Formats: sequence, structure tokens, C-alpha cells
Amino acid sequence: MDSLTQIVLGAACGEAVLGRKIGNKALLFGAIGGTIPDLDVFAGAILFKNEIDAMLFHRGFMHSILFSILGAFLFGWLAYKLYNTKKRINTTTRVDWQKLFFWSLLTHPILDCFTPYGTQLFAPFFNYRVAFNNISVADPFYTVPFLISIIIVMFHNRNNEKRRFWLKMGIGVSSVYMVFTIFNKLYIDNVFKNSLKESNISVTRYSTQPVILNNVLWYGIAETTRNYYVGFYSLLDQQRRVLDWKEIPKNRALTPEEYQDISDLAWFSNGYYNVEPMANDEFLYKDLRYPMVQTEEGYKAIFNLKLYKDHNRLNMIPFESNIDDAGKVMSQLWIRLKGK
Repeated sequence: MDSLTQIVLGAACGEAVLGRKIGNKALLFGAIGGTIPDLDVFAGAILFKNEIDAMLFHRGFMHSILFSILGAFLFGWLAYKLYNTKKRINTTTRVDWQKLFFWSLLTHPILDCFTPYGTQLFAPFFNYRVAFNNISVADPFYTVPFLISIIIVMFHNRNNEKRRFWLKMGIGVSSVYMVFTIFNKLYIDNVFKNSLKESNISVTRYSTQPVILNNVLWYGIAETTRNYYVGFYSLLDQQRRVLDWKEIPKNRALTPEEYQDISDLAWFSNGYYNVEPMANDEFLYKDLRYPMVQTEEGYKAIFNLKLYKDHNRLNMIPFESNIDDAGKVMSQLWIRLKGK
């Protein structure tokens, strides 16, 4: 999920492990631990010259269970050595710090697993991307109550029981909301499945996910041998079916057989993608897992990558949205959220 949410979750882990011993410093170190996995964005930029490789490195090994274990030993040992000095000697143990970093590191990729982007939880042994698609990468209904609880925690003495109460409140409310999104996902999947059947659309597979910042409006994509069908459904719709299917022809100007990079990008997109030719021997790669939105120029994909040939490989220009008026698009999504 977004960086703020991961910071809040990491801070909660720090408080749960070391809050009574070191107070608000536990929140700080937990927040640091919750941030570390996302530093793979910078690590990828350093390790790889090819932008595709750098992008695919994100939510890879540094978001895995193995990294959480190894990182807990390393960062826990380092934090203990830095903290356990002068007046603070023997106030904490090395195991305390390793527990703090283990939980703050591990909960980060586990939370990411619930989003459509997903994460390679079992890297480097398997490259399977775990993605349950039940919550958006940014959802204020999950984050804000949790954040408020952690802020309240900061204003209580480390030995005050109210500190523990508000920590439990933050974890509890966010967890209840997460459970709601899981059951909501099951309901939405059923709606899309029945809608496809009622519309006589025979598909090989389909996928659904919530639109950004909420769990009310959902986007779905279904695949046939030649086309994709995309549509929206809101919990506030009057009918329990998708009413606005949009047919999108498959366009594969470049194929996995031609370029391994297309194969890798297709894996990244779970096979829901198009590649369209552009001017100057460039290509537009569209990740269709994310919503197609209606603009004055027709339907456009939100997540696009501009590819170009680089010797015997493909490379890409870092992601840039081709949606000229993002505010208008968000307004359209808000209108659609209110139901039909």
C-alpha cells in the first residue's frame, strides 16, 4: 500500500514490541522498519540500467519473507548496537530489536499482498506475485483511523494503559475494515461473474479490483480469445449487475516470443495487457489490470509504459500518465461511485 500506511503499520509494530521500554522511539524505529522494503525503488535504480528491470525489482526480494528474516537480524543488531549505550545500556535486548524489525518488515509485504499490485512474498525461490485484489493501494478508510490511533498513542506516557488501548484500537479497526474488504471482494466477484453470464460473454478468466481511494466502486476486466471486456460496478448501483461493458480488442504489436521483456511485463500485468505501436519506433504498453477511464478522446488506460528498442532489448521511459485532466477523471469516478 502507500508509504503513509506502511509507516503507520510499522510504527504500530514498533509500539507493540518495544513501546513500554522506550516509548515513542519504538514508533520511530517501527516506522523506519516499515519503510525499508520500499527502498527497493532506489536499489533497483542503482542496480539496473534498464528501466524495465528496475521496475520489476520493486516488490521483489526486498518484499519477501526471507528478506524480513535476514533484515530483522541485520537491522535489529545494528539498532541495538546504536541504542544500547551510556544511560540506555541494558534497557533493551538485541532480541527485542530483532523482533521489532521482523514484524515491521514482514507486515509490509503481507499488507501489500491484499492490493492489486501484489508482492513476491516467496522470492527468490518463487516469482509468484501474491495479489488478493481486495483493497486499493491507497484507501483512507483503512489508513486514517489507524493513523489517528497512533497519533493518540504518542501523547500518552509509555506506562499508561491508554497507550495500549489506542494501539489495539488502531490495529482492531483497520483489521475489521480489511476483513470487510475481503468479503466485499467475494461479493463483487460474484456480481461480475453473473453479469458476464447474463450478457452472454464467454470468457477464459476475469479479475476485479477496487478503484483508488475506496472499496465501493470496483473495476473488472474479463478476457476472451480476441478481446477484453471492462466495466465498473458500485455497491450503490440499483441493480446487482455490470451495466456498462466496454469491449477492447487485444493488440499485441510486440509479443513475448519476440522479446523476453514483453514476457516479463506480461507476467507483471498477470497477462492483462496491450502493446500498441507509436511514432518513432516506440510502443505503448498498457497494463489493463488498472481501470480504463473515459476521456474526450475515448477510453484510456491509466497505467501506461512507453517502450523503445534498446539494442537487442526493450527499455522504457518511466511511467507517465497519459490522462491530461486527472481531476476530471476523478470527478467521473466519483459520479460513477454514487451508483446508477
